[in-house]
Amino acid sequence: MGALAESFGVRAGLKYRKAIKEELELVLRTDPAFQQGSADRALGRWYFKVPGFFGGDHKRAEQHLRASLKYNPDSTASHYFLAEVLLDEKRPEEAQAELQKVIDAPLDPQWTPEDREFKEKARALLRRRF
Repeated sequence: MGALAESFGVRAGLKYRKAIKEELELVLRTDPAFQQGSADRALGRWYFKVPGFFGGDHKRAEQHLRASLKYNPDSTASHYFLAEVLLDEKRPEEAQAELQKVIDAPLDPQWTPEDREFKEKARALLRRRF
């Protein structure tokens, strides 16, 4: 649902924000380790992408993304999303370190295509920003 909402753009995606958040919070209460902390990772993304006046919050985004790393410290998605939050918060040194973790992370056999994509995005962002 989150990916679909993102693909529709901010305006259309906002109508799904409540349902998405409720489902993610349910997963978090039921099994926080599900798919290597995916509920925390997705909630971190939710809090980052949703505008503040609709409930978004960069501090909560960072907390959820860091929490997701408890279940998979090498998650390229979590590190990349955390780097985006840190860049937006004007913390470039920390963001650069997170992007380097994406590049250095081993490929997870269950997520190899996604890992490769995040590694390429991290390299491109490092080239553009640093």
